[in-house]
Amino acid sequence: MNPLERELHYPFGDQLPAPGTTIEVAPGVRWIRMALPFALDHINLWLLRDEIDGREGWSIVDCCIARDEARAQWEQVFDSALEGLPVLRVIVTHMHPDHIGLASWLCERWNVPLWISSTDYHVARLLCTKGDSAAGGEDAARFFGAHGLTDPAAQAEIRRRTHYYASLVPSVPDEFVRMLDGDELTIGGRTWRCISGYGHAPEHISLYCEALNVLLGGDMMLPRISTNVSVHAGEPEANSLRLFLTSIRRFLELPADVLGLPAHGKPFTGVHKRVEQLEKHHRKHLGALLDFCSTQPRSAAECLPVLFTRALDLHQTTFAMGEAVAHLHYLRFGGQLVRTLGDDGIYRFGLPGGA
Repeated sequence: MNPLERELHYPFGDQLPAPGTTIEVAPGVRWIRMALPFALDHINLWLLRDEIDGREGWSIVDCCIARDEARAQWEQVFDSALEGLPVLRVIVTHMHPDHIGLASWLCERWNVPLWISSTDYHVARLLCTKGDSAAGGEDAARFFGAHGLTDPAAQAEIRRRTHYYASLVPSVPDEFVRMLDGDELTIGGRTWRCISGYGHAPEHISLYCEALNVLLGGDMMLPRISTNVSVHAGEPEANSLRLFLTSIRRFLELPADVLGLPAHGKPFTGVHKRVEQLEKHHRKHLGALLDFCSTQPRSAAECLPVLFTRALDLHQTTFAMGEAVAHLHYLRFGGQLVRTLGDDGIYRFGLPGGA
C-alpha cells in the first residue's frame, strides 16, 4: 500500500471476488472483478438488485472488453449470483472498451436496453466503424508527430493500429436509453442520481445513491491510480485536465463517508481525501512542466520523462502523450505557456515572450 492509500480506508480489506463470483458490498449491490490483458489488469463490474415494469431482476453496471474469458465469467455469474432472476438492463458509465465492450452481447443475451450518456453512445458507435483516432491510424500518427513523437518505428506502429477499438468493442446496441447529469434512476426501489464527469471520457456518468451512501464512480474516482486525462486527435484543442479537475470537485458535495465503488482498485471510503490527492498530483505535474518549459520551449514528447519516470511501451506512450498534451494545454489556456509551431511541424510550449 502506497502512502496515499494509507489516507483512505478499505472496508473489505484485501478481499476480492473470485472469478465468476460476487461479493455484496451494500444491500442489493454486488461486486464482480474481471481480468484485463493490459498493464491495468482488472475491471470492477457491478450488479444492482432491481425491478422494472413489475419484473424483479438485476441491473448490470459496466461490461468488460469483448473476449471469451469475460463471457465465460459472466455466464458463471448468471448461474451463481442472480438467484434465478433475469438481467433487466445494462448501464455503462462511459465508452471506453473495458466498460462497454460486451454491452451488445449482454443486451442481446437478455434482450434488455443499454443505458448510457448520449455523447458516449454516439462516440462508441463512431469508433466501432471509423476507427479510434486516439489509439491509432493516420490521424493519431499525425497528432502524435505534431507533438514530437516522430520516431519512424513508433509512427509506423501507430498507423497500423487502425482497428484497436473495434477489436475490443465489436459493436454497440442499435438503441439506447439516455442518462443525463441530474437524472434520477430508480433501481431496486432506491434513487440513484447521475453525476456527469468530463476530461476522461466525453460524458462519463457516475451514480450516487443517498439511501445507501454509495458512489459508483467508474473511472472518475479511482483510489490507487490517477485517471487517464488526455488530449487526442479527435479533439486536438481540448482542455481535458481543466474539465477533469472541475468534474471531480463535484464529489465534494457528497458525504465524507460515502462508499466509493471504483472501476479499478478496491471499494474505499475517503472520496474527499482522494479529490485532494488528485488535485495535488496534477498541481505537482503542472509545476514540474512549467519549470521544464521555462528554459526553452518543449514538445509534449520531450516532456514525457518529467511526468513518467518508468519505462513505457508504445501503448503506454500513446496514453502518456495524451496526458502530457493535456497538462501543457492547461498551462497554455491558463496563460502560463504559449504554443508555437516550428518549421519542422512540431508544437512546442514555452514561456510567454520567450524563456
